[in-house]
Amino acid sequence: MARTILVVEDEPTLRETLAEALSADGFRVTQAGDGRAALERFRADAPDLVLLDLMLPELSGIEVCRIIRAESAVPIVMLTARGSEVDKIVGLELGADDYVTKPFSLRELSARIRAIFRRAEQVASTGGPSIVDLGGVQVDLAGHRVLKDGHEIQLKPKVFELLAFLVRHPRQVLTRDQLLESVWAYDYAGETRTVDVHVHWLRSAIEPDPARPVLVQTIRGVGYVLRPPA
Repeated sequence: MARTILVVEDEPTLRETLAEALSADGFRVTQAGDGRAALERFRADAPDLVLLDLMLPELSGIEVCRIIRAESAVPIVMLTARGSEVDKIVGLELGADDYVTKPFSLRELSARIRAIFRRAEQVASTGGPSIVDLGGVQVDLAGHRVLKDGHEIQLKPKVFELLAFLVRHPRQVLTRDQLLESVWAYDYAGETRTVDVHVHWLRSAIEPDPARPVLVQTIRGVGYVLRPPA
């Protein structure tokens, strides 16, 4: 069955171009031209991925992302005409899985979308223990849950994927580029700050003292390593 992608873009020509290109790639496509219509289509169609423009009438893309993420873990790729680091980080902080800055190539966009779906399939098919104990933190890989001191904590989808990858590679020093390629499944060409931001959020959620991390440690000049308790 073809995966469904919801394209949310207020510029009709671009929206139709995206819909035609994604349909040609084998996806089922639904469309919305403003923020309110986007939420209606999302709830009616239950898409497998949302392609979401940042600048929208009625409700902004930021607000739409916030609402969708409160209801679902569906992958979200944000489209933005802005190139500032702030806009990218805001989108990621709200739970977007990826972003593409306009103008972009349809080939690049398709590659990112397929990478997201491929990564989800890999996570679903990965073997090994379902629950990993990190002392006061338990990671339920199959159930996509994290417990801290017996209480479930909420992680942004990409932060959980980062944690899951680290858990599957304990005590292995991983560079930022390795994490970008493996967790984001795409070469961000210099956007290694994305990794640092997500590590910061992860530490804030699972470390006893985020300022003095003991689980996710920084290897200066190299990257990060997960050191489970002995």
